[in-house]
Formats: sequence, C-alpha cells, structure tokens
Amino acid sequence: MKAIVVDKTDAGHAVALTDVPESALGEGDVLVRITHSTLNYKDGLAVTGRAPVVRRFPLIAGIDFAGIVEGRVRGRIVVEIA
Repeated sequence: MKAIVVDKTDAGHAVALTDVPESALGEGDVLVRITHSTLNYKDGLAVTGRAPVVRRFPLIAGIDFAGIVEGRVRGRIVVEIA
C-alpha cells in the first residue's frame, strides 16, 4: 500500500510517499481502499513540521478519507451510523 509517511531524522523530519507492506498493520488496524481524501489542517502541520502534532514517529498522514474496507488485522471493526 502507498502512504504519506512523516518520520523523524537528525535534521528534523522527513516526508515521503512510501510503499508500506500490509504486514506493518498493527492489531485493530484496517486496510482501506481510499476513494476520496483531503489534507486537513492537522495533516498539514504534521507534514510541514510547523507544530508538534505528531505523537509517535513514523506517522502515516491522512485522517480524513472515504473508501472501502479491504481487510483488517486481528480485532474487530466497529461502525456507528448516526
């Protein structure tokens, strides 16, 4: 899968479009085929490094999206419909 990855380096931080193996998904993570996405304010801050919004490195940017769940890793998916 492809992902925008923000990582910490000695020179600050680095941002790259990276191939991430599905084996990197953690327990409870889901794999989503994204059909629509935005780059929101928090993502912009994380990618540019202008504010300390990243809690853990590496960070995969992109929290606002819509798509189809392709798979999951150990755990359950909870969906709420309002």
